[in-house]
Amino acid sequence: MGKLLGKVAVITGGTAGIGLAVAKHFAAEGAYVFITGRRQKELDDAVREIGDNVCGVQGDVANLVDLDRLYKTVEARGRVDIVVANAGLGEFVPLEAVTEEHFDKIFNVNVKGALFTVQKALPLLNDGGSIILIGSVASTKGTPAFAVYGASKAAVRNFVRGWTVELKDRRIRSNVLSPGPIATPLSAAAPQDKIAEMTSTIPMGRMGEPEEVAKAALFLASDDSSFITGIELFVDGGRAQI
Repeated sequence: MGKLLGKVAVITGGTAGIGLAVAKHFAAEGAYVFITGRRQKELDDAVREIGDNVCGVQGDVANLVDLDRLYKTVEARGRVDIVVANAGLGEFVPLEAVTEEHFDKIFNVNVKGALFTVQKALPLLNDGGSIILIGSVASTKGTPAFAVYGASKAAVRNFVRGWTVELKDRRIRSNVLSPGPIATPLSAAAPQDKIAEMTSTIPMGRMGEPEEVAKAALFLASDDSSFITGIELFVDGGRAQI
């Protein structure tokens, strides 16, 4: 306990699934957490579930006005030590059915949202801080009808490579955490035949749990990973490794 004592963290998409699990773990380890979500009710529910040391700010990471409002709220409290760009979405759409609307929807949240979540945090981010982007095994594994999502997560992976060099003088560590199939509300809403197909390729023979990803995020956020930057840490039951 106390690995993040006195730290301040911003976690986007913190109302359910991985984001909520990360926020709960961080708060339990002593951090004050700011979480975001697009829907006020779900945001309020998440804040109640986390309990103490939490502030919910409604907004969409693809909307830069909303991000500005988020960081004005954060600035009123002070500085930031950890940024977790977790908000994301995915849809199964075959190549022949991909539309401009689908492409923009995925890239606006997963790529644009991650980029500006981090960029707008920089004036408040303490030197020696930690940036964690939530990627996916889809960036390295081919999955039918999931290529646009996979491409968006490949972009996220490359952000970390560039930022590791660009922010080195400030000793800010940038890493990407890439889950495999995880039992979240998003996966529950996806076509279950697609989920079963992906799960069948996991050597450990099961989907992961949000808490398992949150434990890895805690490692990357804390001083336990003080000499780790620029990596992609897979929490995938071995799916991306075979």
